[in-house]
Amino acid sequence: MSSSKKTPSRVQAGTTESTLVRWLLTGLALAFMALFLLLPLAAVFTEALRNGWGAYLEALKDPDAWSAVRLTLLTAAVAVPLNLVFGIAAAWCIAKYEFKGKAFLTTLVDLPFSVSPVVAGLIYVLVFGAQGWFGPWLQAHDIRIVFAVPGIIMATVFVTFPFIARELIPLMQAQGNDEEQAATVLGASGWQTFWYVTLPNIKWGLIYGVILCNARAMGEFGAVSVVSGHIRGQTNTMPLHVEILYNEYQSVAAFAVASLLALLALVTLAIKSAVEWRHERELKAGAELSPERPAAAAATH
Repeated sequence: MSSSKKTPSRVQAGTTESTLVRWLLTGLALAFMALFLLLPLAAVFTEALRNGWGAYLEALKDPDAWSAVRLTLLTAAVAVPLNLVFGIAAAWCIAKYEFKGKAFLTTLVDLPFSVSPVVAGLIYVLVFGAQGWFGPWLQAHDIRIVFAVPGIIMATVFVTFPFIARELIPLMQAQGNDEEQAATVLGASGWQTFWYVTLPNIKWGLIYGVILCNARAMGEFGAVSVVSGHIRGQTNTMPLHVEILYNEYQSVAAFAVASLLALLALVTLAIKSAVEWRHERELKAGAELSPERPAAAAATH
């Protein structure tokens, strides 16, 4: 009788493991997070403030540091919208249509995940460098790609391309084409169908993908390091500036700039958590539209 009473409570809790096992697994997870996440994060801020707030602020006031911050934000501001467009288009093609070469397109989307960022940077040097395929033509027309801002943006777009597409592809495949077809039958145009049917259904996955893409764009090091040329005040992003300062034994300044990256990561994590909380709240409140209403809304706009 006692065992039959314990089983439903464990099933209701979502697990059949004993309390001891659950506490052990939870403790191991928390210990891992403290050792590999919280401790390094605390070390960054501790080292950044080791000489006080004055030295910390002085390091952040450096013109080269501000140049690195501006370039990092500029790179993310260009790369994320481009990946937003590319990601939606690729996910739409893969999830909504059947065509020859679909598997190959899916492989191309995943390519940046399997290629080292350093190798990606070398590819851009090979193609657009002074001795590359298009190097002589670019020099003749006074166009700089490698060791300039365009190369940094292109390398960042490459390494961050899969994040939005990979968030949307399984979501669109699970939703199918029924609502889009219903909107078309009711007279909605292609743009109306996308804006009033598809986009509301994928908005949370899209926001989540944009957040991940932005975080990777601001923190990318390998590919950007190869194509930037490490020109101080011109082509150094924040991760590259941190490396240069640390190699010059300016540890306080290096950790000060690194703390900005850590703060950006924390802000990204907070936004991600807020998005997930909002999504779960909508699901629990039953705010999802019925299959008929989005199609009707598209047709009436």
